[in-house]
Amino acid sequence: MSVEKVAVVVAGGSGMGAAAAKRLAADGFKVAILSSSGKGEALAKELDGLGVTGSNQSNDDLQRLVDLTLERYARIDVLVNSGGHGPRAPILEITDEQWHTGMDVYLLNVIRPVRIVAPQMVKQKGGAIINISTAWVVEPSPMFPTSAVFRAGLAAYTKIFANTYAADNVRMNNVLPGWIDSLPATEERRDSVPMQRYGTSEEIAATIAFLASEGAGYITGQNIRVDGGIIRAI
Repeated sequence: MSVEKVAVVVAGGSGMGAAAAKRLAADGFKVAILSSSGKGEALAKELDGLGVTGSNQSNDDLQRLVDLTLERYARIDVLVNSGGHGPRAPILEITDEQWHTGMDVYLLNVIRPVRIVAPQMVKQKGGAIINISTAWVVEPSPMFPTSAVFRAGLAAYTKIFANTYAADNVRMNNVLPGWIDSLPATEERRDSVPMQRYGTSEEIAATIAFLASEGAGYITGQNIRVDGGIIRAI
């Protein structure tokens, strides 16, 4: 008898997180979705899954999501960590409070749920964690300073995690989107992309679905750019 696979999507009420939830459900996963807006609960209902309204900045909300998921499905095979948008300002004008907010939005948004979910994956001897990061990790943009700084930290965290848990068959990878259609479109940004278009949330979701699949079973600790060629660093 085949085992029903289960995916938890954090911050999955809209944008790339919602697209990932839809794609994983289409691929046969049962999905559990957390979002702060209530949209995740509505989407989960559409997908015959489990929805929780809460914040990825709350350990209690994340624990409730995981507890309910394990109560209903008894396992978690995939964790997708999405997030919101942190503070933006010229780098010397960012306050201590804004830097702390950026860390919550772009780094602790991964660390918190991983700390809760990874032990279950280790117990199962298998699991895939996929974090939605940014294409500008390697070449940071002054447009998104808190994102660039803390997602560089996420890349380091991912490598340490991968080294630690690869032997337990628990993998972690980051997807690095460029200009995606969930963001406001501008001609200047579009022209900066070699493919001359914005990417789609569905293309990000397809990459996440691949990293969640058995076909990606030998991939861990990687930062995979999905950006139309805008960043071409080795």
